[in-house]
Amino acid sequence: MPEFTWQRSSFCSGGGNNCIEVATADSGIAIRESAEPEAILTTDRTALRAFVLGVKDGRFDQLLDR
Repeated sequence: MPEFTWQRSSFCSGGGNNCIEVATADSGIAIRESAEPEAILTTDRTALRAFVLGVKDGRFDQLLDR
């Protein structure tokens, strides 16, 4: 498994295992949940950019109300 330098948001509460982390990977961007660090998803920058813009635009806000 490659070594990644993971980054997490400053909005993560308490720095515990409740954050989404991202890192640069050879194939694009690696994403993991800090509670399950062995489960790593990779995507390309274009897909991640579209997702981030959707989050900023509020397109996923309904998921927070559950």
